[in-house]
Amino acid sequence: MPQYNPFHPNMQDTMAKPIKIFAGRSNPALAEKIAKYLGISLGIAKVENFSDGEISVNFLESIRGSDMFIIQSTNPPADNLMELLIMIDAARRSSAARITAVIPYYGYARQDRKDRPRVAITAKLVANLLTKAGAHRILTMDLHAPQIQGFFDIPFDHLYSSVILIDDIRRRDFRDNLVVASPDVGGVKLARKFAEELGTDLVIVDKRRPAANVAEVMNIIGDVNGKNVLLVDDMIDTAGTIVNAAKAIREAGGLKIYAAATHPILSGPAIKRIDASILEKVIVTDSVITSHEYSPKIETVTVSNLIGEAIKRIYEDDSVSCLFDSKNIIEKLTKLH
Repeated sequence: MPQYNPFHPNMQDTMAKPIKIFAGRSNPALAEKIAKYLGISLGIAKVENFSDGEISVNFLESIRGSDMFIIQSTNPPADNLMELLIMIDAARRSSAARITAVIPYYGYARQDRKDRPRVAITAKLVANLLTKAGAHRILTMDLHAPQIQGFFDIPFDHLYSSVILIDDIRRRDFRDNLVVASPDVGGVKLARKFAEELGTDLVIVDKRRPAANVAEVMNIIGDVNGKNVLLVDDMIDTAGTIVNAAKAIREAGGLKIYAAATHPILSGPAIKRIDASILEKVIVTDSVITSHEYSPKIETVTVSNLIGEAIKRIYEDDSVSCLFDSKNIIEKLTKLH
């Protein structure tokens, strides 16, 4: 009997566990791209708000016994997180065999420890909520604090967008005479990955935070004089860190300055700051939907193939680790679809 594989329609086995992919409302465009990569259609669900704002979820097709993937980023507003929890609960109560929460951007990841008295560890609270709601597995990308994986007692797959972003940067003309810079000490590991893959030196911008969403550059560790510089970070929120780092690098003799980040939160004055800054281009992924299409400096690359391949491998009980660090992964993703 041929093995059931929903990604090849001619291979059908009604006894196998069917795959179902549903999308919340946080990023339907990314979900559509993921489904297209897999060659299947998104499941049909009615997700709406009552007049008082409460969220209602109704799956409009049978999901009993299915291997279910719910795609939903948990960026602001908080309704995105609540919507994901309700979708998971509805799936559990509808007898889905396995529920995987696919969270391209895991919100509340910056609240991962007690860094001052009388504060919550909200990243842990979110982990508890997802598990209690009924998620059997988590798939996410570029956590702000990787140790959050340890907050879960269920399987957790952590993807890295660097394979997509690095491939994009290799195609750009500023690749020559380049150094990679981390805008703060906490991002050194990510920046080192870019530097190693691109064959460049690594620079660190030392900063301090006198208050939340406020960053002050102290000094630059490394040589940027006469170099093009790529600033690398996992997210851009208000853009204060990235813009201030670019300014400090220019003052230290940097030439053209670019930035790459996974999650374009771009809250508050972020877009205005970027547009008014000396940054040439800011390259981000489509992990969240923002209004950055109105900025001529911000360009987007999709991570749909990467997430789609991870979903395929999870469904087939295959290894996901080859998606972490393979130099050939882009070629594989292109050839597969």
